[in-house]
Amino acid sequence: MKGVFSAPGDYIYFKSQVPLHKIPIYSKQWRYYDFGPKVVPPLICLPGTAGTADVYYKQIMSLSMKGYRVISVDIPCVWNHQEWIHAFEKFLDAIDVHHIHLYGTSLGGFLAQLFALHRPRRVRSLVLSNTFLETSSVSAAMPWAPLVGWTPAFLLKRYVLTGIRDGPHEPFIADSVDFVVAQVETLSREDLASRLSLTVDAASVGPLVLSDSLITIMDTNDFCAISQQLKDQVVERYPGARLGLLKTGGDFPFLSRPDEVNLHLQLHLRRVGVDARQDLVRGVPKDGPGGSSSEQNSRKGDPDDAPEDDIGSSSNENEPPLTPEGTDSQNLESTPLLLHLVSDNEQTIASNKVLPNLTFEFIILSLLLLYLETLYNDRKCRNLDSLCR
Repeated sequence: MKGVFSAPGDYIYFKSQVPLHKIPIYSKQWRYYDFGPKVVPPLICLPGTAGTADVYYKQIMSLSMKGYRVISVDIPCVWNHQEWIHAFEKFLDAIDVHHIHLYGTSLGGFLAQLFALHRPRRVRSLVLSNTFLETSSVSAAMPWAPLVGWTPAFLLKRYVLTGIRDGPHEPFIADSVDFVVAQVETLSREDLASRLSLTVDAASVGPLVLSDSLITIMDTNDFCAISQQLKDQVVERYPGARLGLLKTGGDFPFLSRPDEVNLHLQLHLRRVGVDARQDLVRGVPKDGPGGSSSEQNSRKGDPDDAPEDDIGSSSNENEPPLTPEGTDSQNLESTPLLLHLVSDNEQTIASNKVLPNLTFEFIILSLLLLYLETLYNDRKCRNLDSLCR
């Protein structure tokens, strides 16, 4: 992992365009993004233990421009699976969403299956990635699970981060790891403790009412925190599911392989009957996203100043982000490159200012030491002369 994390340019752009919603529902605080045409049944993205709603920003940017509605949520502080099911159902009622398509990775995939098991009428399809069917194996690897509620935050973060492979990665995977590590740093002790409690709370996914034909399994074939045995159990449970295997991608393919993941998600939504409404996308001409880019706004802003809307807010909710032609990563990749160039120029200017000052201070310090040494030697010679006399 890199020593210093710098937010990607497309993420900065995303934060400037897509409002973050924060709403309290009973005792739970929900933090989520909701973007795309509201007439389209939403794809709801559930992150893993180390993830937040922000980790799916590439899916929101791409799919919303194609006419899909994407909702990415943080997992709130819930301490068992029954509490999760009730809290998530109340959240859906609060945002007036009834039928959903769920995309979950790792812990998020497990929670998506549990919700589909206990609330089958609300879940129309599933996309599962690097997930599992039961928690017994995870619980066995965590003997201190009963104490997780009293564990200090720094130990919880260390435990979560040890599950992320830290080694030589190709650049895109390394960047995805750095991004998720930065997100872990934003989580509170209660957030981490509750998520770890969900991974060890005894539960397993029984047979679903949902047909296998409405399920897509999207796993990576390289290293992953979820063992291959657990991933194979998911494939065996849903023999009729569509397989969208990624050759590489690590634990976070939605960040390291966004084009492939977005393509699989789009194919899944088409297959289960979700009709995209690209005609409702602002800034995209009727003949598709290949039209003139002069009709699109180029709003910029600091991610810390991004708008945060409550449940009653309606600004920008029906409109996807105003990205340049084609929201896939080809065009957005130029943004971080430009930011790096600007950063390098700023560092060069700063170094040009600092280096002369450091050089001057070094010279003064050297002369001062030389002067003190001369005084010391002179005094020593005088003492020797006095002794000789």
